[in-house]
Amino acid sequence: MGTCFSSEYDEHHSFQTKPGEIQPSPSKEALKIPPKQSSLESPNIKSPSSVVVITKNVKDLRQNPGYSNLDIFTYDEMRMATKLFRPDQVLGEGGFGVVYKGVIDENVRPGYAKTQVAVKELDPEGIQGDREWLAEVNYLGQLQHPNLVKLIGYCCEEDHRLLVYEYMASGSLEKHLFRRVCATLTWSRRMKIALDAAKGLAFLHDAERPIIYRDFKTSNILLDADFNAKLSDFGLAKDGPMGDQTHVSTRVMGTYGYAAPEYVMTGHLTARSDIYGFGVVLLEMLIGRRAMDKSRPSREHNLVEWARPLLVHNKKLVRILDPRMEGQYSSKTAIKVANLAYQCLSQNPKGRPIMSQVVDTLESIQTCENGQEEALFQSGCGSVTLFEAPKKNENQVKEGDRQIKSPKETKM
Repeated sequence: MGTCFSSEYDEHHSFQTKPGEIQPSPSKEALKIPPKQSSLESPNIKSPSSVVVITKNVKDLRQNPGYSNLDIFTYDEMRMATKLFRPDQVLGEGGFGVVYKGVIDENVRPGYAKTQVAVKELDPEGIQGDREWLAEVNYLGQLQHPNLVKLIGYCCEEDHRLLVYEYMASGSLEKHLFRRVCATLTWSRRMKIALDAAKGLAFLHDAERPIIYRDFKTSNILLDADFNAKLSDFGLAKDGPMGDQTHVSTRVMGTYGYAAPEYVMTGHLTARSDIYGFGVVLLEMLIGRRAMDKSRPSREHNLVEWARPLLVHNKKLVRILDPRMEGQYSSKTAIKVANLAYQCLSQNPKGRPIMSQVVDTLESIQTCENGQEEALFQSGCGSVTLFEAPKKNENQVKEGDRQIKSPKETKM
């Protein structure tokens, strides 16, 4: 899942709509603030511009749950749903703790419709704690979007901290992308996942006070049975700058290889910090390598440092693209996507596009590709090969063997 890092904890952490404004217990009407209109919104989306303060600590949450759309479960119900947290129910493990597959039905809670879930249990000895657990409840308890994983409920009984999510049947992008055989991730599917993830980030950023995700990486992009992508794990999410503020100052948290350089150096966080992380993931999808890989030659350890200069050289670009996608894309389209990744990875934050621009670019690429496929079909070339495994010589196979080390991944 990558190496997480953090500096000293900041002393105060609250969820505020405006500086100095705290709302401990909003009414139902407060949760229905008319959302800011956006091209990214639809009637079933709850805009982040309406996010309000609910709780600052676990005690507040117990006294005033505040979220009518979340179910509150007992620890016994969680034990039954996961078959007593049996090892064969484990989906993955991360800094938060262990994630279990579960089922909530009549046997767990009378009258409850059968629902497959992923149950994430906080490890008291882990690197995350109540702060991150509350961040997930506070944000996902209010945000609704097709490209954000749905939080179904939580358990906050005694010292137990559990979160209950919708079950994502295909696991994480990380799980599929870094397999040696990657038949499930064709070029077109990768571009669709990139677009889905971009829409999720754009939704968070498209608010009067943007929400900065802060931990964009392949293990946090989950895929449902149809490979629709959704962002998960909001433990590090933070309210962005307001008014005349250019940034928010915070402890440095994230994953090596994905965090924006200016954020690592200064602790200054902006929405463009997320865009850098998006660029890293887009680069990983283009090249099929991890952001950090010490098994490769020293100059190739850091994917961005090695590959970014090559993205704007067309002939060199073709040589570094993931060979498992050979024959699935046009060079013109690959150059467009590479150029987008190059811009997102700019050392200068102001040189990076905003997420709505990223969405527009990826949508135009997808529209163009769909048009090309339709033209091929109508011209009688509909049997074109969409996936062709590349031929490798013996040396290339050995090189490929070195990169295949599947890390633990968290699947919901």
